[in-house]
Amino acid sequence: MNIKEVAEIRRRYRPDRSNITHVRGCFVNEQKEIISEFDQSIGMMNEDDAEQMLKLLRKTLSGSIGRNLLDIEFSTKQVSEGEEYALLKTLRDSELRDTEAVKTLYSKMIENLTIEGNYLILLAYDRYDVFKYAADGEKREESDEVFSYILCSVCPTKEGKPTLSYYMPNNCFRSIGADTVLTSPELGFMFPAFDDRTTNIYKALYYTKNLSDSHAELVDELFKSDIPMPAKEQKETFGNVLEAAMEDDCSMKVVKAVHGQICRMIEEHKNEKIDEELVMTKTDASDMLRLCGIPAERVEAFEEKFDESFGENTSLTPKNIADAKKLKVVAGDIEIKVAGESTDMIETRVIDGVKYVLIRADGEVTVNGINIHI
Repeated sequence: MNIKEVAEIRRRYRPDRSNITHVRGCFVNEQKEIISEFDQSIGMMNEDDAEQMLKLLRKTLSGSIGRNLLDIEFSTKQVSEGEEYALLKTLRDSELRDTEAVKTLYSKMIENLTIEGNYLILLAYDRYDVFKYAADGEKREESDEVFSYILCSVCPTKEGKPTLSYYMPNNCFRSIGADTVLTSPELGFMFPAFDDRTTNIYKALYYTKNLSDSHAELVDELFKSDIPMPAKEQKETFGNVLEAAMEDDCSMKVVKAVHGQICRMIEEHKNEKIDEELVMTKTDASDMLRLCGIPAERVEAFEEKFDESFGENTSLTPKNIADAKKLKVVAGDIEIKVAGESTDMIETRVIDGVKYVLIRADGEVTVNGINIHI
């Protein structure tokens, strides 16, 4: 799915647009025990509560493609024979009314999910009459396809603190006791995917809030499918590959040049307004190194280590590798953050045998908000 398709589904999570009639779920404690189960009608909630519930579910479709939102792909054999796929299909086809299938999903998730504290598993089913565009680009009201799907969210809970409140009817203050508060989803998924604005039974969309932990054990149990390396791990691994390939030639100049090339790729993709998400292959990365003037033998070493670390034919998400807004330099206890457009103002140099990170001081310089003279 691309970001426009995700946004189209996200917009449905409004009381006036959603066809979600009820939300099923269960409350799980720290001992991995189901304390309670519920199947609550959205229509029976008051307007504010219904809106808050839909808002919570909508957050499972938030973040960036390739970072928080990851494609899950099913093989043809899985679709025809796989037990894990059959469970997801049953949940969708039954509109979450198959209690045995729902309990099976709960069990699989609880056994393979590690979350600190208590949490809720929320399940919702939606039917979307997909509108079409006319030849002139105008939206047509009639629809020739219904996209039906399930959405699952895992929301940790936290204990609220007692607080003092002003109670207007009695013109007095009174204490409000502590209560359990739902927090934003930690993870979740949508099945099936909405690709090219139509149902794709060979894919699901997985959400993770934590860029350093995608809960791979849960993904393996639910989907029996590989998941892209977490965003934070992609960045660290790419850095390790570049460092190992360059050896003693891994200088500030090299890192800035590679960072600049990746940022340029991101910017060009953004300016061209391409719907499909940007990816970077090993070939793309190698070409960038050559543009940076890296010797051929170092490029070959990079390609070899890339395959060892990421696997052959693996594509990375450039936004996971480089932050276009800043470059971060750490030297011992000192951390320097340089705006993306100002990276030329920083360099390294050895003076009288001592290594320095130098920043060109153009314009005013302040320390603790105080202008200083140099």
